[in-house]
Amino acid sequence: MFVNRRTVLSGLGASLLIPAATRAFSSTEITIGEARIYSVSDGNLVLPANFSLGGLPQDEVRKVLKQFNLPTDEFRPPCNVTVLRLGDRVVVFDAGSGSSFMPTAGELPDNLDAIGISTDEVTDVIFTHAHPDHIWGVLDDFDDLVFPEATYRIGQAEYDYWSDPETVNSIGEARASFAVGAQRRLEAIEPQMEFIKPGDEVLPGVQAIATFGHTPGHMSFEVRSGTNALLIGGDAITNHHVAFARPEWQSGSDQDAERGVETRLRLLDQLASDDIMLLGFHLPNGGLGRVERDGTAYRFVPEDTE
Repeated sequence: MFVNRRTVLSGLGASLLIPAATRAFSSTEITIGEARIYSVSDGNLVLPANFSLGGLPQDEVRKVLKQFNLPTDEFRPPCNVTVLRLGDRVVVFDAGSGSSFMPTAGELPDNLDAIGISTDEVTDVIFTHAHPDHIWGVLDDFDDLVFPEATYRIGQAEYDYWSDPETVNSIGEARASFAVGAQRRLEAIEPQMEFIKPGDEVLPGVQAIATFGHTPGHMSFEVRSGTNALLIGGDAITNHHVAFARPEWQSGSDQDAERGVETRLRLLDQLASDDIMLLGFHLPNGGLGRVERDGTAYRFVPEDTE
């Protein structure tokens, strides 16, 4: 999700520097074939609403937000990291924020431990993209690898973009820190890196899907067993309100907003038509649910896993 840490901290003031008094651990579980899938919390972000909704017709935005009882000035989207157990593999999709991005995030290692998974047990880390809340968590406070035994996989296009030394100059001032942070972390994990491309079966029953737009090489991953399927969507669909109610609106969180709209419309149509579950990184209730058509728009229906 697009947010500049320095700008956000400055804009929100000292209140953002105080961690929430209570951070409830949450985990959602589901089975697809032989794969056991967990949604594990990394905490949440705190974002000014105009980071994603600036430039849109604000009267219409307020109407949508009112339907969801949401404030119009600030969002606190959850960060749902997907963890997959398959045979002797423990696979983490995205690595969370770590401790350097926002004080309300970076809880993944503790919450993995709460479900009985040590960071040393993780065999694979697969990235949807390289924004801070998805990749900065590969390093701890001492710049050691959080998942030292893992093989890291990322789309070739995504890696090429963030590792290009010119990206920091072309991405714009608000996102320059993204590029610096991504480059440093990609360098740290490069000895254990493998590259993937759309259509690759990254694990048995898990296929990489091109969902470009949010970032130049953003990927999602479909976990399938027969007709039972789930899409690990990353940030291809970044919220449960405007992105579903008005998916044709461009989002300020997408680096290529026009392409982001194309990707979002395609995914929503496919997920609704084929009744594929979605696990979204910033969606509520652990991010797990289904997409239903709502007239000419869509709605997110959280999955009942109890």
